[in-house]
Amino acid sequence: MPPGFAQPVRAPEINRPGLTWFNTAGPLTLKALAGKLVILDFWTFCCINCMHIIPTLRRIEETFPDEVVVIGVHSPKFPAERQGENVRRAIARYDIRHPVVHDPDFQLWKQYAVRAWPTLVFVGPDGHLVGQLSGEPDPDRLLEAVAQTLANCKAEGLLAPAPLDLAPVEEPGEGLLRFPGKIKPLSTRPEEPQGWAVADAGHHQIVLFDAAGRERRRFGSGSAGFEDGPAGEASFRSPEGLVAGRDALYVADTGNHAIRRIDLATGHVLTLAGTGRRGGVVDRDLPGLKAPLASPWDLALSPDEATLYIANAGTHQLLTLATSTSLIEPLAGAGPEGLRDGLGLAAHLAQPSGLVLAPDGSVLWFADSETSAIRAVWLEREGNPVETLVGSGLFDFGHRNGNFADTLLQHALGLSLAPDGALMVADSYNATLRRLDPLTRMTSDWGTRFDCTDNLCLPLAEPAGLWCAKDGTVLVSDTNNHRILAYEPEKGRYSTWAA
Repeated sequence: MPPGFAQPVRAPEINRPGLTWFNTAGPLTLKALAGKLVILDFWTFCCINCMHIIPTLRRIEETFPDEVVVIGVHSPKFPAERQGENVRRAIARYDIRHPVVHDPDFQLWKQYAVRAWPTLVFVGPDGHLVGQLSGEPDPDRLLEAVAQTLANCKAEGLLAPAPLDLAPVEEPGEGLLRFPGKIKPLSTRPEEPQGWAVADAGHHQIVLFDAAGRERRRFGSGSAGFEDGPAGEASFRSPEGLVAGRDALYVADTGNHAIRRIDLATGHVLTLAGTGRRGGVVDRDLPGLKAPLASPWDLALSPDEATLYIANAGTHQLLTLATSTSLIEPLAGAGPEGLRDGLGLAAHLAQPSGLVLAPDGSVLWFADSETSAIRAVWLEREGNPVETLVGSGLFDFGHRNGNFADTLLQHALGLSLAPDGALMVADSYNATLRRLDPLTRMTSDWGTRFDCTDNLCLPLAEPAGLWCAKDGTVLVSDTNNHRILAYEPEKGRYSTWAA
């Protein structure tokens, strides 16, 4: 197990006033959980490292269903994460099945002296603290340590195995879309009709639409998995990003830590990069299938389709993949999470989650979500320098317009280019769209004065992607409302395009 304590220390009670519980019929107490090993997972739903350990915790729960109880302690970083409804939706999106207690005022964080996301705290069957571990643990070693701890507790007569009653959070699952991620055009050639591709993350599928928002085709079985093959037999796991070429659709298969290629003629799915397991910092060139990636979140494709750009959110890096050879190379980000400009490989990034490439391929803009920043990589300059347009640090966020230096965003996830060259931003945790003008270096809200023209006039809920169509329409993935919106600037209106 992780480092323990020299003398037995009684764990602070977890049932406190003002806390909201999910996935359980009511609050839990350590007294009621006596006889079980309790793992408290201190997390927040923006945190990529917190997402990475969810499968590890599920593996432990499934291996020891009656002996171990995992309890997520949601300790929010951003203001949007303080809202209980947003937490409920995150639990459904990430398919978290264990109890979660929402602690917006950090009561338990302080009581347990936690300092970072994620942190695991282990409470023994007798109610005493066993140990504490910050960061992402090695999945296999943690499972072995839990097994050994349980064996010791059993030998001491401390275990009292019993199932735990749960009341899982439910979210619509039968609609057209479920927690959609990025939306990208299928073709930008003027001689071809406009089509669209959407990462339907909650259904573990990729969906193609025509210009009117009618579904044309799906790829993926609909069950989470990591299988290549024909369109209906292949499987994805929570894909968030994609980009289309002339003949292929490239997918950021986030939950599988992989890059996949869909042949648009045959529908066949092929893995280009990734091993299916979370990888570390990419610091050298690697063959695609031997390159362990970490939660790739979005993609962009060079004009000649020779280079695929990857937002490798889990290692705070941007990578490239040569489409002819599948060779992976680091482009920007040294690995540490933060905001530091400079030459690409020396810069610090923070969970890059949205990409858009200039039409001439000279600059790649990215949404650096954990610093609430919009940044650029200059691809035709020596060393691929990184420059920050908006944003100043990991804990600098809000909702403020004006010049770039004063602008505040909150965990932006999506980017696109408007016809006039402005950057359009899905400012996810502010639940709004923003317009950044590189010429005037000014920022403004966008779309707030549009009239709603359908029966689903709901406010935006964590929009994760957007794209400007050739006719000026802006399509937006309204993620937590499970739909795509169409904003029509010339008519001053918006409506549900697909839901």
